[in-house]
Amino acid sequence: MSAPLLRVVNPDATPEEVAAIVAVLSSLGGAPAPAPHRTPEWSAPRRLLRSTPAAGAGAWRSSGLPR
Repeated sequence: MSAPLLRVVNPDATPEEVAAIVAVLSSLGGAPAPAPHRTPEWSAPRRLLRSTPAAGAGAWRSSGLPR
């Protein structure tokens, strides 16, 4: 069994005072959530798929641009 996180030392503490202390300590929170892991664009799995370039004016230029 783990040790309690909060111990009331003053026997004269009212339930309202204990609730106020618990509310203040719980509002402090913990560490911020880690940022989501992002896959770099150059190694994204979708780039392994081949696509047929569109035909028409400017198709040669758009075939070299990232999708």
